[in-house]
Amino acid sequence: MDIGSKLGIGRPLIAAAVSSLIALRSWRHKSLSTSGALAGLMLLTISLTAGPRFGAVILAFFFSSSQLTKYRSDVKKSIDEDFKAGGQRDWSQVLANALVGTLLSLGVAVSTGWQDTCLDSQRAPLVTAMLAGVLGHYACCNGDTWSSELGVLSKIQPRLITSFKPVPRGTNGGVSVLGTAAAAAGGTFIGLVFVLVGLFSTRCEGPVWGMQWLALPLGTLCGLLGSVLDSFLGATVQFSGNCVVRKKVVGKPGPTVQRIAGHDLMSNTGVNFVSALVIALASATASLYLF
Repeated sequence: MDIGSKLGIGRPLIAAAVSSLIALRSWRHKSLSTSGALAGLMLLTISLTAGPRFGAVILAFFFSSSQLTKYRSDVKKSIDEDFKAGGQRDWSQVLANALVGTLLSLGVAVSTGWQDTCLDSQRAPLVTAMLAGVLGHYACCNGDTWSSELGVLSKIQPRLITSFKPVPRGTNGGVSVLGTAAAAAGGTFIGLVFVLVGLFSTRCEGPVWGMQWLALPLGTLCGLLGSVLDSFLGATVQFSGNCVVRKKVVGKPGPTVQRIAGHDLMSNTGVNFVSALVIALASATASLYLF
């Protein structure tokens, strides 16, 4: 397919320019490492070229999550051994949180001739499933990030999701009321951005227009379930231990580390990728019955 003949050179150029400015700003503010900025530049350019709705949701996820990462960073640094100022994400973390969503966005754009479209499984089931997959992916990522960044600040001791036993703050798989509420709020935020931008970038009429608002509760559910799935994986395939020397929760076994939960089978980046992929697929499937 000749992309240039479909959308001209203007949109890709504008997308690349905007993405370059955001990547440079994020690198300077230490929200992204050098490799993370380059990966973000590529994925954001593709998303913005695919359509305004896709660019909006990835930016809503990135900026809101980055701001929450910086919130009370002094407290988080005392809890998390891997905490970095500004949340500085590298290329692997960027890909884990945006690759699937970007590929689905590109799939929608190619299938529709680079035009946004309504969620309507009766008229276009595959495109609707991919659109809902984009929503589910970013709602999951945003919900999990909001949950992690705010939940760790909870004054109530978290409990391990698999046993509900109290665990130290920063333990993989630890859940709290504050963290769970934040996950739902993070998913709702992505759902709201998805719906509002979509209403401007598409022309939905009649009952189909009303159905678009179902993406809002779907986003809430994806944020909540994504956080639950991420916590379950964190409690089982991620290691958490208490270092008796540093008096901190750590993510790797060692001679001075007492195991709290989980096994050292998967990194946090891997858990994030798997969770987002599963929720994207679940959201895509649900869309065939909702819209």
